[in-house]
Amino acid sequence: MKITMASNKKPKPDFSKLGFGKYFTDHMMVMDYNDGEWGNIEIVPFDCMQMSPATNCLHYAQGIFEGAKAYKTPEGEITSFRLDENFARMNRSASRMCMPNFDVDKVMNGLVELLKFEKDWIPTNEGTSLYIRPTMIATDPMLGVHASHTYKFFIILSPVGAYYANGLKPTKILVEEKYVRASIGGTGEAKCMGNYAASLLASEIAISKGYDQVLWLDAAERKYAEEVGAMNMFFVIDDEVITPELVGSILPGITRKSAIELLRSEGYKVVERRISIDEIAKAYDEGRLKESFGTGTAAVVSPVGVIGYKGRDMIINNNEMGTITNELYTKLTDIQYGRRDDKFDWVIKIN
Repeated sequence: MKITMASNKKPKPDFSKLGFGKYFTDHMMVMDYNDGEWGNIEIVPFDCMQMSPATNCLHYAQGIFEGAKAYKTPEGEITSFRLDENFARMNRSASRMCMPNFDVDKVMNGLVELLKFEKDWIPTNEGTSLYIRPTMIATDPMLGVHASHTYKFFIILSPVGAYYANGLKPTKILVEEKYVRASIGGTGEAKCMGNYAASLLASEIAISKGYDQVLWLDAAERKYAEEVGAMNMFFVIDDEVITPELVGSILPGITRKSAIELLRSEGYKVVERRISIDEIAKAYDEGRLKESFGTGTAAVVSPVGVIGYKGRDMIINNNEMGTITNELYTKLTDIQYGRRDDKFDWVIKIN
């Protein structure tokens, strides 16, 4: 593996005031696809990329990415969480976007070396981590709507704090009734760039109304709850934890999968099914909607305190984090940070 050292190292930011996605480490991992195969992995200085104004991904959005995290345990050991799942999902996204798959073991080995190289960038303050952003873009320097013949795969690293500025304070989400994020048969279950661009207008409208995020409904009937832009959703109704079924228009979240497995192991009844927004509203009116929360790599577990729908706000659990939400967040983050035994074998040790 070729390694090119950065000539000038950046000063580390204040790890107690990180925010999310604002700072980047000194080095990154890159790999190029040409002539039908992936080349060698290199570790190079983090820097701008030069590309033609005609580069394929700039015009036709043939690009995918992932999000994962690395941690330092109290003993100083570097770990990551379910990275194999991230890379498997990335290959599925690549297939959907007509992009080449890659050798997961090869990329994993390259990332391990990068993490070892940048270990001093891993923050240890409460709630912090090193965010891992693998990305693949189409790089043919020509116009024309067709799959590219060349690609660039790269991984950048960013020390981060909480995804939401308010941390674990419950978020306010607005049900979007006009715009849609994705449809069955579309690219909703792929982690591709266009999905996020499609969500921006509705998100800005929601923010202007005092909400944090948008809860998307299905594209066909504008009836069934799907996901929030950065999270999969869960609703605690009576004694059931309900999460929308993966029907092809929802990203199959790795934190979502982990939450389901962890809650079931603790004896909770977790149901994956389609659930309409009117069923959620009815449960709220009848006092049966006990909690709601979202899950995702960036936020991990985020309590939802308010759902805005048809001109009124449904205030859930007095706008406070619920018991199940708190238990899930605590146990999941304890596993990620090495404070609790990992009986699921989710944690990958780097050194």
